[in-house]
Amino acid sequence: MEKLFLNKKLEEFKATISNKKIAILGLGISNLPLAAYLAGLGCDIAVFDELTHDKLAPSIDTLKDFKIEYHLGTGYLNSLKGYDVIFKTPKIRHDIPQLLSEALRGAVITSEMDVFLELCPSKVYGITGSDGKTTTTSIIHAFLDKQGYKCWLGGNIGTPLLDKIDSIMPEDRVILELSSFQLQTMKNSPKVAVITNISPNHLDVHKSYEEYIEAKKSIFRFQSSSDMVVLNYDNKVLRGISDQPPGKVLWFSRADLPDHCVCVQGEKIVFIDGENISEILDTKDILLPGLHNLENYLAAITAVIGEVEVKTIKHVANSFKGVEHRIELFAEYEGVRFYNDSIATSPTRTIAGLNSFKDKVILIVGGKDKHLDFTPLGAVISNKVKSLVLVGETAEKIENSYRQYLKTTALDISDEIIPINNCEDYSEAVRVAFKNSRPGDVIILSPASTSFDRFKNFEERGNKFKEIVKSFIDTLNIAE
Repeated sequence: MEKLFLNKKLEEFKATISNKKIAILGLGISNLPLAAYLAGLGCDIAVFDELTHDKLAPSIDTLKDFKIEYHLGTGYLNSLKGYDVIFKTPKIRHDIPQLLSEALRGAVITSEMDVFLELCPSKVYGITGSDGKTTTTSIIHAFLDKQGYKCWLGGNIGTPLLDKIDSIMPEDRVILELSSFQLQTMKNSPKVAVITNISPNHLDVHKSYEEYIEAKKSIFRFQSSSDMVVLNYDNKVLRGISDQPPGKVLWFSRADLPDHCVCVQGEKIVFIDGENISEILDTKDILLPGLHNLENYLAAITAVIGEVEVKTIKHVANSFKGVEHRIELFAEYEGVRFYNDSIATSPTRTIAGLNSFKDKVILIVGGKDKHLDFTPLGAVISNKVKSLVLVGETAEKIENSYRQYLKTTALDISDEIIPINNCEDYSEAVRVAFKNSRPGDVIILSPASTSFDRFKNFEERGNKFKEIVKSFIDTLNIAE
């Protein structure tokens, strides 16, 4: 017989929200199901979006059975007045004049994710970081799922969960990837918070690096003393905030730390708890390549210590093949391997990807600028790249980072410089990259920049790149 469970917080929420006037800003991935869920509760809903009716037609058609008012296109926020609750999409800043005015008047400014965290009856694992958060989130989900828990995976990874909350039970486990944009206005924190690392990112949206760091800290800011935060000891920023979480801090590190951490000793991942040292995993058993993926595993293992058995961890490490668009091997032709690392929207992410390979690679790089420092990329290009193919707005900055690095060395630049090609688009970039390749080479798209110059998101960019490569290979096969 199925167990009955009444989520009292959820029932109170439904009773309270049903007679409120609700504004939903943005009809994207998370807010489309939110609109349907709240409309189903009988709420008075208005949707505000900068896109026009024509561009939103598929989403609006999905909601055609509900009575919803729409404010779309230019000046869409002009009529944002008099609402009781405003659900903000993550990328709309919280301090725009219209929201500040409504908040001053008494409106509650919130988000789909914040309400979900407030109402969720089960244990929640929240993962954030400048790099590695999606892979770490996916590994934690794999650990808990293999251990036998009913798991719900969502958040920034692409799946909203508020409309599924009626089905979530206390014994389940929820695993959420959380971005700085989602966290910035949060008033709730997960029971287990994980920060993989912090480095400059999204400075095209955040007003400063300090604001970005503060947003990340919201993942633990509202925890209780019985909660836990997992931090990367190898990250200087995280060591600096370790005295701020209200709950217990548990470290992970690629170094050998003295106590209460998950770290690496030789080629073994171990858990050190006082005088007790428990061996968990041999690093060579991790299927995913690269030191950054070793860090992802360290973070994930630390988060589930005590809940997941060692044999489960080993099984996942031996079988988990990674997440799409993250150093994804998707094609091979005449001994040349093609990798899609479209998730690399920052220089640090591209550096991690390049360092995953033993030999030098052919790098396709560039995209929209989000005002990050490309200087560290120059040295890595010199050491890990045999041919540089540039596309997009940041092409000049990336090339300059490499040339500036060469000027700081004692080497003869004319002997050291690698082939550099500037291309109009990915079709040209793929042709040029393959022309410069030899059997055994790796061609990798790792942009070090956002996708918003040409694409909606990094997924669309990665899919387009894979489509172009496969079409290119098909053309070569036909020509033979």
